[in-house]
Amino acid sequence: MADITTEKIDDIHLIKVDGEIDAGSSIYLDDAIKSAMEQGEKKIIVDLSRLDYISSAGLGVFISHLDEFKLKEIKLTLFGINETVRQVFEILGLEKLLTIVENKEGAISSFNE
Repeated sequence: MADITTEKIDDIHLIKVDGEIDAGSSIYLDDAIKSAMEQGEKKIIVDLSRLDYISSAGLGVFISHLDEFKLKEIKLTLFGINETVRQVFEILGLEKLLTIVENKEGAISSFNE
């Protein structure tokens, strides 16, 4: 089960994920991302520091929006990924497709690069 909350930090939309993202809860992550896009957000950061597990369905949420992010010029940055989850991203090569940084400060500053 996952608890997903959102928050606004100036012009940045923050999505916080707490718990596990599996086939059942990935829809909530997808809804949070879609909602941010529908609101016209251009800078989205996702806090995964309290994410314990992510399934292929959860990973698919990020992958499924890559083209739309590019088309709508939306920048997405993930941060706070623990070592176990990071290994899953690396095995699948997702660190080459997604911007992943260590912490919130790095995520916020990624928009200035």
